[in-house]
Amino acid sequence: MSTRSFLALALLAAAAVPLSGAEEAVDLEMVTRIRDEGFTNSKVMDTVGYLTDVIGPRVTGSPQLREANDWTRQRLESWGLANAHLEGFEFGRGWSYERAVVQMIKPSAATLLAVPRGYTPGTDGPKRGKVVKVRIDSEADAEKYRGQLAGRIVLLGDARDTANPDKAQFLRYSEQQLEDLSHYDVSPARRPPVDRETMARRTRLGRFLRPFFVAEKALATIEGSPTDAGIVLVGRGGSYVKGEDPGVPSLVMAAEQYNRLARLLDRDVEVELELDVRARFHDEDPTAYNTIAEIPGTDKKGEVVMLGAHLDSWHAGTGATDNAAGSAVAMEAVRILQALEIKPRRTIRVALWSGEEEGLLGSKAYVAEHFGTRGGTPDPRERDLPSFLRRDPTGPVTTKPDHARLSAYFNVDNGTGRIRGIYAERNAAVAPIFEAWLRPLHDLGATTVTLRHTGGTDHLPFDAVGLPAFQFIQDEADYETRTHHTNLDVYDRLQKNDLIQAAVVLAAFTYDAAMRPERLPRRPLVRDAAPPPPPDATTTTP
Repeated sequence: MSTRSFLALALLAAAAVPLSGAEEAVDLEMVTRIRDEGFTNSKVMDTVGYLTDVIGPRVTGSPQLREANDWTRQRLESWGLANAHLEGFEFGRGWSYERAVVQMIKPSAATLLAVPRGYTPGTDGPKRGKVVKVRIDSEADAEKYRGQLAGRIVLLGDARDTANPDKAQFLRYSEQQLEDLSHYDVSPARRPPVDRETMARRTRLGRFLRPFFVAEKALATIEGSPTDAGIVLVGRGGSYVKGEDPGVPSLVMAAEQYNRLARLLDRDVEVELELDVRARFHDEDPTAYNTIAEIPGTDKKGEVVMLGAHLDSWHAGTGATDNAAGSAVAMEAVRILQALEIKPRRTIRVALWSGEEEGLLGSKAYVAEHFGTRGGTPDPRERDLPSFLRRDPTGPVTTKPDHARLSAYFNVDNGTGRIRGIYAERNAAVAPIFEAWLRPLHDLGATTVTLRHTGGTDHLPFDAVGLPAFQFIQDEADYETRTHHTNLDVYDRLQKNDLIQAAVVLAAFTYDAAMRPERLPRRPLVRDAAPPPPPDATTTTP
């Protein structure tokens, strides 16, 4: 037996002994039942398969996302959850696309792989045009092309180097990496810090170029995918705000095919393409929706434990790893608990968010409606950043009574990989609690608690108003290398056993939080909170 296996058995044996003093009690019988239901009767792949293969991509405001809202509500209700409903928030224009065909006519025939950027218009039927290549890094650069782009298809930039032979395509955390992650670092985990000034400059330029290309009567723009191997990475290009100019049809093309077009133009060879993009805006309902359902609590039913993930996606693939996977895991976790007919002390509430890809909009709206808001004036330098990068105000928190009733929120949104632990979000008081909850799950690979902070997803609005909110550590798999916002984000890239494991871990954490005598401890707010409003100013009392 390996040293690690022996240690895992020893920890399980220790966990089986009633814990005393300040140690956290864990109901090992219930953990066993959760594991048995999750591993022998899992429905997670059925759920994720319907969301991806049947419904498909789920852009916020699209008919597909509304279908996913309705289907998840009905599914949760069919499992016996209570109060299954949709909660709306103001969003803007919806968008969807049906077709994107790019055909090279000259110098030789070829079908090229390209996907339209979100919230950009279609071509209104097949359109042919000659191709030109531009290099625009500033508004001054754009002026050089005035009067030259009418009826042209515009390539945005030169060919890019696609040689990357040493890049690993599928990654799991090693023991050393988990050990390193457990040591605190002030920088956020996972992704390097963002160069905010560069991002703001790009955003300002994009806002300038949308009406510029319209005024110059360009037929469309095409840019090369930042990935290689035929992978097309695409997100938003136009605006979901009704009344704002969405620009001309804008596509992202597989890098290798884009490079061919760029090289032909560099040889002074005439290139002609035919584009047929069918995309449409949906203005009939400016509201987007979150799916909500509950397992009612008992003696502490006024307090709440929440778990969730975002249901919306981008459109190049079917939104499998980002984030039908997380949504299916959250749904499976509550299905497990409902199947076991548990009687939680606190109410367990699952939430499937919309508008995450546009800037955590659904979870932000929910937190503001139910729990509280931050005061203060946003930094004016933030207005030129994409919405998902803007920092929230850092003034006092105005709380609602339900702010005091939330024990925890657990989020899943880092792809298809198995859970390896949890980010404690700089909250030292929860670390020993999470360590105790993980002990009977060590043999599943979930071992690590880190005080480090991670960003980029729907636990952040909760954390911003002082609520205990956490994202799990997950194996990266091929999330960053292949699937994140790409045409490969499809069912085939999901890891079945990892999703089953993740649902078991999430169900155990949710149960533990719902049953412990006290709410989870909170990290002190950086700024003092404002007093809560009177009871009649609140919107919900669980």
